[in-house]
Amino acid sequence: MPSLQMPLSGNVSQTINPWNWFFSILGGQLGLININLGRSSEPLLEQAILNEVGTYGRQLGRMGEALEVLLNHVKLDDLQPDERKKITAFLYLQDEIATVKKRVRARPPRA
Repeated sequence: MPSLQMPLSGNVSQTINPWNWFFSILGGQLGLININLGRSSEPLLEQAILNEVGTYGRQLGRMGEALEVLLNHVKLDDLQPDERKKITAFLYLQDEIATVKKRVRARPPRA
């Protein structure tokens, strides 16, 4: 038989955290720049990796560089046209990234 409880008559548990109230007023933003990592199954692990290993940009950069090395040593003659297009787009992306890196690193540091 289901239990019927009237308002204010049953076991009630509520966490009261004034920090949540304060930051919900601000939209949850704590700093000048905040990045929403989206939903993660293990947010603490993800944050630890970002802090201890490298940012998403660094991780993607290393993967891109490693993939470029592999592509330089693989026979690409037998690719289908759509496959070749994907490889070309990836290599173009890597080239664009290298161009931006070179341009940004050539700028004099701000005082």
